[in-house]
Amino acid sequence: MTDIQTIAVVGAGAMGRGIAQIAAQAGVQVRLYDTSADAIASARESLRQLWDKLSQKGKLSAADAQAALERVQPAATLEALAGCQLVVEAIVERLDVKRDLFAKLEPIVGPDCILASNTSSLSITAIAAACERPQRVAGFHFFNPVALMKVVEVIDGLRSDPAAGDALAALARRMGHTPVRAKDMPGFIVNHAGRGMNIEGLRVAQESVASFAQIDAIMREQAGFRMGPFELMDLTALDVSHPVMESIYRQFFDEPRFRPSPITTVRLAGGLIGRKAGAGFYAYPDGQKQAPAEPAVPAAQTGLRVWISPAHEEGHARAQALLESLDANIADTAEPPEQALIVVTPYGEDVSTCAYQQGLDAARTVGLDTLHGLSAGKRRTLMLSPATQATWRDAAHALLAADGAPVSVIQDSPGFVAQRIVAAIVNVASEIAQQGIATPADIDRAVTLGLGYPMGPLAMGDALGGARILEILRNLQRVTGDMRYRPSLWLQRRVQLGLSLLAEPAA
Repeated sequence: MTDIQTIAVVGAGAMGRGIAQIAAQAGVQVRLYDTSADAIASARESLRQLWDKLSQKGKLSAADAQAALERVQPAATLEALAGCQLVVEAIVERLDVKRDLFAKLEPIVGPDCILASNTSSLSITAIAAACERPQRVAGFHFFNPVALMKVVEVIDGLRSDPAAGDALAALARRMGHTPVRAKDMPGFIVNHAGRGMNIEGLRVAQESVASFAQIDAIMREQAGFRMGPFELMDLTALDVSHPVMESIYRQFFDEPRFRPSPITTVRLAGGLIGRKAGAGFYAYPDGQKQAPAEPAVPAAQTGLRVWISPAHEEGHARAQALLESLDANIADTAEPPEQALIVVTPYGEDVSTCAYQQGLDAARTVGLDTLHGLSAGKRRTLMLSPATQATWRDAAHALLAADGAPVSVIQDSPGFVAQRIVAAIVNVASEIAQQGIATPADIDRAVTLGLGYPMGPLAMGDALGGARILEILRNLQRVTGDMRYRPSLWLQRRVQLGLSLLAEPAA
């Protein structure tokens, strides 16, 4: 199992072609099988054109391009796969079909041939149950497009021989990919960890806190992500992402952290599935995303006084530094003066809760999210309570935008937008680590490479402060009463002991 030189790829669609491409470029002999001979011919022609283009651009020599193509040979029957050391299936995502394929392959291939599934959502253990030698079955989950997404999940089923996974990991490295090892659990690592962003983003929208575009802008320009949840779902398309949301939720027996939203149910039924359909959370005239324009900044209010609540020490300090840089007239008093704008800076609470607990005039009170810092030019989030009057809303908006920074004005939400989505991301990743599905390092590697986050979720928790993330989650659960926000014990224990979220048990 250690030196794989000849593999078979079953399924000549986009994933199968991609796997064949990177294998052939790495010098591996590939036998490509599909029930459709036309699909095999089309795949080889597509690969030929791809390698010709790479050769023309100087990224591959003409000789290497021709050699790679010659390594991909068509297989007319399953029997032609005899002698392969590895078979990777990339066929329809149906358990019965995959099990039937592996059962047919077993008497054809040698006893040490690894049977690997590229499944994104099915149990490797369940697939292997159809085999006489389940120890040879493992998961080898690539991401689309295979050549560009440089990570692959190597999944060990309950009866998988660890040597099979070791061989797959070694082959992945030869093919230029980073392998991450996972136990056989729903969603493995990447699809499991991705629940935090999308599920919480949908919850924020469902509560009418902010529009899809506002949520995306906050996650990009305040939290530092490449895309927000709705841009991401439009890219993957709801006909793909919604069934995954439902599947993972059900496979974890209705775990509240993964509860899907009726928003995607309705939009999927209506055909508003994303970019490929021309309409999703955004419209795509001529294939270009159409986002609403930012609202105009109100006129500045002359003589405005501002009082910052001292209830949240770190937030108070950050807000004061920003407002001083904006030349605000800050009231240095124990209680808010009459006719002063009141600013609260909570972690995991909403403006209504702060005003109630601190005895503040809710009509004049707004919230400012300080979790990701308030550096010049970075988007700022201004939060209103249901009682906040328009005069004070506009005064706060104008003040926070005085240096040209964009400002998102949202409705009351425990944890604003960025706080609660980032906390959910960190919490889900912590629970993956707690369940031993993958090592902390592999979780962060998988998410960074597979989802394009600015850093791994556990490193993100460390950077923002594990104690701060824990505070946000505890306040979210207290304010909402929703068990989706209960903190993972992985997070809680490491905060209590002053350890990094990346720290594995000492013994």
